[in-house]
Amino acid sequence: MHPSRLQIKDFTYELPDDRIARYPLPQRDQSRLLVYRDGKLTETRYRNIAGELPSGALLVFNQTKVIYARLLFQKPTGGRIEVFCLEPDERYTEVQQAMLQKGSVYWKCLVGGAAKWKEGQVLSLTAGKDTPLAMQAEIAEKKEGYFILKLSWTPEISFAEALQLAGRVPLPPYLNREAEQSDEQRYQTIFAREEGSVAAPTAALHFTEAILATLPERQIATGLVTLHVGAGTFKPVKSETMEGHDMHAEWIEAGPAILQQLFDRLKQGLPIVAVGTTSARTLESLYWIGVQLLQDPGYIPTAGIAVSQWYPYEEDITISPVEALEALALYLDRHQVSKVVARTRIIIAPGYRFRIISGLVTNFHQPQSTLLLLVSALVGAAWRDIYDYALKEGFRFLSYGDGCLLWQSGSK
Repeated sequence: MHPSRLQIKDFTYELPDDRIARYPLPQRDQSRLLVYRDGKLTETRYRNIAGELPSGALLVFNQTKVIYARLLFQKPTGGRIEVFCLEPDERYTEVQQAMLQKGSVYWKCLVGGAAKWKEGQVLSLTAGKDTPLAMQAEIAEKKEGYFILKLSWTPEISFAEALQLAGRVPLPPYLNREAEQSDEQRYQTIFAREEGSVAAPTAALHFTEAILATLPERQIATGLVTLHVGAGTFKPVKSETMEGHDMHAEWIEAGPAILQQLFDRLKQGLPIVAVGTTSARTLESLYWIGVQLLQDPGYIPTAGIAVSQWYPYEEDITISPVEALEALALYLDRHQVSKVVARTRIIIAPGYRFRIISGLVTNFHQPQSTLLLLVSALVGAAWRDIYDYALKEGFRFLSYGDGCLLWQSGSK
């Protein structure tokens, strides 16, 4: 069956409110880890994950950094308007270019209480102690479902710095609480480098330097990609079938180092494990970008959406992952660019054939979500057994909860 015909009601389960982890555990690597391999379930802790990975495996992490995307502005009349920064306007060619803008920037935003924001009104906020910041917001354009705002500020620092001073941590709505000071550190992974996400790649929140220190003795390597997580990751599937759901586009980045690591593992038949659904979508998107480079000499990954929602299901592709990655590396070399920067709308659902990864480290996801579809694509109908076990045995769910290591059937 084509994934567009899947009914989202088939991917639901009852998640009691008290099973949602409102706060992280005191120690990141003390979270429980449920391991699924060849139909069998075992338990351990994240601190022991090296023992669950084959020698020579590659763990791939998402190095995106969560920005302080929530801004609380004031109207001239005194009322407050909350702005949630989604992603840069399309006039910028990549997220980092937009984050480095000084003095002003155009940004796609959600606006709480937009009906109270009169046309022509300029909103303002002040923040910062050592570095006082004054920011203003104007409506540049109203779009379906969001606004493009012009945000301006003084002093003339980068937008990344301005958000750090003026914004708040954008905790997921299902945590149902305001961000606290501890979230500024705990809602970032230890790999966070590239600013641009409005949600954390939560599977990697469990990893610590102590875990990384255990990997070399088992010849387990680590690699880094970037996917800037958008607010669409929390977007519920409202249509009966997946055909009516528009997958959100997200920026991805990958350099020659990770391409070489992937190439080497694939040539040797060694497992590649994505830490998080964001890393999984990035790695699989790299394959499809390489395929299109081989199929169309005029294809430009940076133009528009590099991987559309249903492209991976349109035809039976026989191009190997090694060939696709070679094409991608050659593209970087020919165009003398340091990394792949593109946007992907890939949806990974049952019926998808994984080309790059054979294992996935991930948290437990919301019912009827595209993230649960991705899990089902990897382990099949066994997702129900996995989630039933986790609920029965008291695992903690969602962003600050426990997680699982899932192996595709037949993986080493």
